[in-house]
Amino acid sequence: MAALSPLAALRVAALPYSGSVALQDKLFARLSGARFVLLGEATHGTHEFYRERAAITKRLIAEAGFHAVAIEGDWPDTYRVHRYVAGESDDASAADALSGFRRFPTWMWRNADVLDFVGWLRAHNEALPRAERVAFFGLDLFSMYASIAAILSYLERHDPEAAQHARERYACFEHFSEDAQTYGYATALALAPSCEQQVLEQLLELESRPADDDERFDAIQNARLVMNAEAYYRRMFGGRISTWNLRDRHMTDTLEAIAKELERRVRRPKIVVWAHNTHLGDARATQMKAVGEYNIGQLLRERYGRDVASVGFTTYEGTVIAARDWDAPAEFRRINPALPGSWEALLHELRLPRVVLLCDQAPLRLALGHPRLQRAIGVVYRPRSERSSHYFQAQLVDQFDAVVHIDHSRAVEPLERVAEELPVEPPETYPFAV
Repeated sequence: MAALSPLAALRVAALPYSGSVALQDKLFARLSGARFVLLGEATHGTHEFYRERAAITKRLIAEAGFHAVAIEGDWPDTYRVHRYVAGESDDASAADALSGFRRFPTWMWRNADVLDFVGWLRAHNEALPRAERVAFFGLDLFSMYASIAAILSYLERHDPEAAQHARERYACFEHFSEDAQTYGYATALALAPSCEQQVLEQLLELESRPADDDERFDAIQNARLVMNAEAYYRRMFGGRISTWNLRDRHMTDTLEAIAKELERRVRRPKIVVWAHNTHLGDARATQMKAVGEYNIGQLLRERYGRDVASVGFTTYEGTVIAARDWDAPAEFRRINPALPGSWEALLHELRLPRVVLLCDQAPLRLALGHPRLQRAIGVVYRPRSERSSHYFQAQLVDQFDAVVHIDHSRAVEPLERVAEELPVEPPETYPFAV
């Protein structure tokens, strides 16, 4: 078979759509049979990515019987949402349930699209028996001190003596003013002993408790988070690769723990995951592999094969909510047009507002089997250094099972006010752009 040019192959294979991508039956057929559906995003602040993920997820829940949604968010904050959508909390509204997301970047989950989805999920669950209600969990590990507080609260309700033992173990962290990075810095320089043994002992103690209910599961997950967060912050001053891998393995292990917990009521639980493309696209198809990094997408594919279906989302230009630096204020930012030679620029050449690519098509794989630049914007966007800050090499058709491209996108709507939109910022090498 003679290979088509990349653009010609795209023109043959691209599926234009209007309305919601969830209505694309070919895409839905691939996703609905999987056990884990991974729905990515090229930025943490684009409305269309959140909207389309929510639409796909609603259809998977309503028509394919999916049992849970797991997001790139901290466990205690998402567990509060879980209790709300399950009808088990005192929160009066979806906005109240989302108010636990106070850590930077608040807009990532406190936005209008997530608010609408949480409200929909609550209404959907109200019509179901308790055992059939769809769950909502978090995978990330940045909530060490909030998780400690949740563990102590659980034990104080059920076993005050065990709560005192836990308090003594976690006292190891008291000298760092609830600043996990200060803890990591102090232990890396041997200025303070690590809490590694104490957090392991607390996890083992909770796992040995006889009760088997939602509260115990929540406590164990918080204890596992504290153990992995302690290791993460202790290693963060020793190199990025180590902490990246630790974080993605924690998120993968948490996802599998959720699946195992759901098996108490369903034989083959099915879970939708919302996270960034860099976590969900198979790392083996990107430059991450060359530096020894792996991610959720790779680990799940290695363990579950075709039971995993991943969808990447891309955009050529538009606006985004992002900060200039970590922990800086959120701002409306303009996204530069994608760099020439990138996947986004190639998809832009189709001159279609929205397309879906199913990556298992032979002509497409033959024509697109070489790496190109791919853009990744997280919670920080630096347009002036975009080539070095936000692009990496990726082989798209091996990275994802499907790709949704939205040529022009707009910023997500945060629940809090942010700075007004800024003009386009030229790259740092302007006017040469090399």
